[in-house]
Amino acid sequence: MAEPADRPPLSPRHWPAWLAIAFGWTLARWPWRLQRTVGPWLGRALALLLRARRRAAATNLALCFPELDQAARERLLRANFDALGIGVFEFLRAWWGPLAPVDRGLELSGLEHLEAAHAGGRGVILVSAHFTTLEASLRLLCGHVALAAMYRPHEQPALEWAVKRGRLRHAVAMFARDELRPAVRHLKQGGLLWFAPDQETRRGDSVFVPFFGQPAWSLTSTHQLARLSGAAVLPLFHERLDDGRYRIEILPPLQDFPSRDPVADTARVMATLEHLIRRRPDQYLWLHQRFKRQPDGSRRRY
Repeated sequence: MAEPADRPPLSPRHWPAWLAIAFGWTLARWPWRLQRTVGPWLGRALALLLRARRRAAATNLALCFPELDQAARERLLRANFDALGIGVFEFLRAWWGPLAPVDRGLELSGLEHLEAAHAGGRGVILVSAHFTTLEASLRLLCGHVALAAMYRPHEQPALEWAVKRGRLRHAVAMFARDELRPAVRHLKQGGLLWFAPDQETRRGDSVFVPFFGQPAWSLTSTHQLARLSGAAVLPLFHERLDDGRYRIEILPPLQDFPSRDPVADTARVMATLEHLIRRRPDQYLWLHQRFKRQPDGSRRRY
């Protein structure tokens, strides 16, 4: 696998971050059964400590599931933070811990769709959403295919270095969200790229399209990457099963994609991701302020 070329930032101002990383490295090596037991309790503690994020998640659930009554949304919110707590351990384990026994009993389906789309050396974009299982599933899938990914860099230099290095233990490359040219070059060379364009960001070309019936400021990057590289776009679903095993499903490619209309293509991608999220809403990262920006220029209060 690739290795980051830059050296780790070791000046004294980064030492607190390195202490936190060392603590995370230790937690990443806890037994998996213990992590799964402690995870929900950690999630409930986070729900109490991260009040603003809990409020954002509750607001998102009210906007996206108006058909549910208050009690049902509260149950979904609690389950979501339980999943988030386990997800914290999954993230740490994916970056810095051993894979086993997380890989036991993996249900992986749809590789035939990937192989067919990749025939002749065509690049492939696996488009997914920010589920709490993202990092664990990325590492699991990298055990079967040579996969690169796009990501949002961490602002803290030591954390960025350590996390990127951890990801490059199994991914062939990591491209920051603004590294469009290297990502396109990777796809043109027949590479596979994981991309999750479901969150709002200040960078990159974005448009308002429907997402769970709400106008959502959404990246057009999937359209751009496919148009510039000629890559196929395949939806990717992943989840943690109730017994602790994982399921990863590669779906058939989006037909006639990209079109000439970036707005229509972005709406189609968001509709596809919404369909995947509805399959496991308890494991989606609802604490992101997804609908903060409004079409009239105002800001939704979270």
